[in-house]
Amino acid sequence: MVRAVPPQRHEDPATKLYYYESPNARTACAVARHLDAPVEFERIDLTAGEHRRPDYLALNPNGKVPTLVDGDRVLWESPAIACHLALKAGSPLWPSAPEQQIEVLRWNHWNAAHFNRHAGALFFEHIAKPIFGLGAPDPAVVEEANKHLRHFAKVLDAHLQSRRYLLGDSLSVADFSVAAMLPWQRAARLPLDGYAGLGEWYARLEALPAWRQPYPDAGAVDMAA
Repeated sequence: MVRAVPPQRHEDPATKLYYYESPNARTACAVARHLDAPVEFERIDLTAGEHRRPDYLALNPNGKVPTLVDGDRVLWESPAIACHLALKAGSPLWPSAPEQQIEVLRWNHWNAAHFNRHAGALFFEHIAKPIFGLGAPDPAVVEEANKHLRHFAKVLDAHLQSRRYLLGDSLSVADFSVAAMLPWQRAARLPLDGYAGLGEWYARLEALPAWRQPYPDAGAVDMAA
């Protein structure tokens, strides 16, 4: 009698997320934790220059975090990583309806071009410069960033007046991406007080355990916290 041999199971290579306690990497970590994704976290210490190691640059020639390695696929940029993880998990964080997917793309691009761009300029001037010894904040850059950030905060606030999340009633990867800089509102001196819709939306994100503590080390804190 010939006994059938069950097919061998081949485990997928570990999915590894390289991160630091900085805004965009924080977003990718938060999505991974929210999804309970089977991700191995590896910290890249920016202050020690680990992002300039040859082996890391071979994965991400930009020398930035985060980077996701999922089998043969290597992804940079936190919005792309968030979308990939949500799609792979079959999560509604990446919506199934094509028109909602377009909305995710719209808000991710808007964020990169406008909101995150100017909030990031203030983060660099008030937080990154002191940490990396890059000199004092540039008053002209700060003034310009404040002006533009206030304008785009009004756009975001108006959109959120009648919505719980960016896409309506459902949380999506776009919410995680657009909120990337907000944990540093005080430290980066982001001029975001007085925007009620924006504030209520962000409070909903702060209620998520994965947003409050996105890192694998329960004692880890945000950069410059």
